Parts: sequence; C-alpha cells; structure tokens
Amino acid sequence: MSSPNVVNLFQVVPKKVSNSKAQNDFIGSNHAHDTVATLSAVIFCEGNFTKTDGKTANGLIRYSPKFRILSVIDSEKAGLDSGYALDRKNNGIPIYASLQEAVHKASERPKYLIFGIAPSSGVLSTSQRLVIIEAMKLGMNIVNGLHEYLNDDPEFIAISRENGVAIFDIRKPREQRNLQIFSGLINKVDCPRIVVMGTDCAVGKRTTATILTNALKQSGLNVVSVATGQTGVMQGSAYSLVMDSIPAQFCPGELEAVICRAYETEEPDVIIIEGQGALSHTAFCTSAMIIRGSAPNAVIVQHAPHRKFRVDFAQMRMPSLASEIELIENFTHTKVIGISINHEDMSNHEVDECIYHYSKEFGIPVTDALKRSSEFLLHMVFKAFPLLERKIPTPL
Repeated sequence: MSSPNVVNLFQVVPKKVSNSKAQNDFIGSNHAHDTVATLSAVIFCEGNFTKTDGKTANGLIRYSPKFRILSVIDSEKAGLDSGYALDRKNNGIPIYASLQEAVHKASERPKYLIFGIAPSSGVLSTSQRLVIIEAMKLGMNIVNGLHEYLNDDPEFIAISRENGVAIFDIRKPREQRNLQIFSGLINKVDCPRIVVMGTDCAVGKRTTATILTNALKQSGLNVVSVATGQTGVMQGSAYSLVMDSIPAQFCPGELEAVICRAYETEEPDVIIIEGQGALSHTAFCTSAMIIRGSAPNAVIVQHAPHRKFRVDFAQMRMPSLASEIELIENFTHTKVIGISINHEDMSNHEVDECIYHYSKEFGIPVTDALKRSSEFLLHMVFKAFPLLERKIPTPL
C-alpha cells in the first residue's frame, strides 16, 4: 500500500536555494522521535498572541518538540513572559515588540521565523510581508502556514535566493497525481481510533489531542497522534497532513493512507486524530472528511461554553453542545465518549459548575484539558476502551 510522503510537506523551497542545510535540518527533525528540539525559531504573532487567530503561535508555545522557540513577536504584549500571557504559567520565552528586538536580544541568531497567525483570510497584509522580507534579509528561513503560498510569490523567491534561505509553505499539498482516493483499508486498522472534534474553530481540539496523547504515552501505551492542520505539522508530528489544503475528493483517502501507514509502522495500541473546525460549521467541511477518512471508534468533543458566536463569523451563533453531539453520533455511527471544555471567559467556579452540569446532562466524563489533571482524559478513554487500560505495563 503506497502512502503519502510526509517529507513532501516540507520540500516546498525555492529552486537552487543555497541554504540546503536549512532544508535538510527542517525535514530531518520532523521524523525525530522524543528528541530535544534543535531548530531555533522566533514566532511572529503581531496583535494576535493568546487570541483565536494566534492559535498557531499559542500551540507552539504550549508544545514544540520540533522548534526551540526563542521568543514571540507581538507589540501588544511585549515585555510579558509568553507562558504567563497564555496560561498564567511562566515558561521563560519572552515576548518582544519587533523582529529587530527579538533578534538583538536573542542568545543566538534565530534560524527560522514562524508565521504564527492563522487569519480567516489566509493571506498576508502589507506590514506582514515587510516583516518576512526583513527576516529573510537577516538570514532567517520562513515557516508559513497560510493558504497563500510564499513560494509562488516572485518577490519572496528572489529575496530568499539572494539571502540563501528557504521558505516552507506548510499547507502546500502534494502533486495531485500522487493523491489517493479512499480505499477502505482503514477498516483493517485493528486498534481504537479516537478523533477529537469540536463545536467551532480554534476551540482547543489540537491542544486536547496533544495532552491526551502525551498522557497515554506516559501511562506506558504505544500511541500515535495524527495531525491534520498546519500547527501540528509545525510541532513535528511524524504522521500529519494539512487537510484543508487538499482537494476534497482526496481528503478522506489521504488521511486514511497516513493512518494506515502509522498503524503498519508503529503497531500502536491507540491512534489519536486531531479534528478540524466543527461538523456543524457551514463554512468548512474538513470535519466530515476527517470522519470519513479515519472511521473513528470514538469521539471526544471540545466546547467553549461561553463563546456566543463562531470565530470570524459574527453572524453565526455557536451550536448547542447537545446538538453537536447528536450530529456527530448520527454522522459517525459511533459514540462521543467524553467532553473537554475550553475555559475562555470563564472563572474557575464557572468551569467547575459547567463540568458538573455537563456530566449530569450527558452521562459521560467531562474535563478541562488545560486546567485539570490529564487523568480525567485517561479516564474517558479507559472507560470506553477497558482493554487499553489492561495493556498498561505493570510496574516492577
């Protein structure tokens, strides 16, 4: 069975680029397992760090085994510790007001500038272009997760060649001739496949999937995590693709192929799959493709109880959690086994109250993945799949 080559996601570089070492380092690090991040990077997130459109930067600050993040650029939060600004927990990664300040104050010259904003428009503003150009002139490689491919821009290509740097368009898919149609081989994957879905975009699906994956690994299980968005690719997931950049006809098949390759290669006890958007979201259909391609055995739903309208769609009200769960279960023909809430705009007391009421209403485990112990996520999984818990190695 042929499978997508994850390396292709990183090989979108200017022709005859002089800094081939940057390309090789970037590609190679994606396949390192449980290693210390060696690629130094600064994240550009002007005006958006800690906000929903800054979700790429937010995710990399919380978890970045691929890149060693030196700082974040956001003049609105300059002077703060990025961990404290995001989660009220210091991490030692500073926030600076400009690229010049970030480079000047860095303990070493950053090798990469990561564009950490994920706007709904998917394109660069004039001021953002200037920052990227400045970074390339300073010898920094560019990591871009936008729908706008910088390697299609003559100005960017010329400047990258002049300065011997590479541009990585994370969202650029493989050539269409190499894309795969769904085959049904997913039904031979004989281990639980759990998708973390949500009621909106930028609601915490990837974060919850990451926390759950790490907790399962720490328990002693062999776990594979499949990333389906640009941030997961940047985090270094060995099994990943950017679903919303692939033609719809091939989306389920491409995901199926990645999961099957992971299953054959790693022989995992369980596979965790990152969801995208929301199944009920009228603007995006990626969730439906993920469900079809992964054929999940179970779903965990991420929900922001105090969010009134969908991100970037002020005219679209958020769905009720009950309606989303009903839709998911009808569409997937499987069960939602747990709920994780996003505590935005909620006090600790409100979080506790919400968890209590949801657990009573839906009769399934409920937690806040960021505020509560990961043991609650493990409980969700082991309650649904008791055989998994029995596979945990017994301490000597």
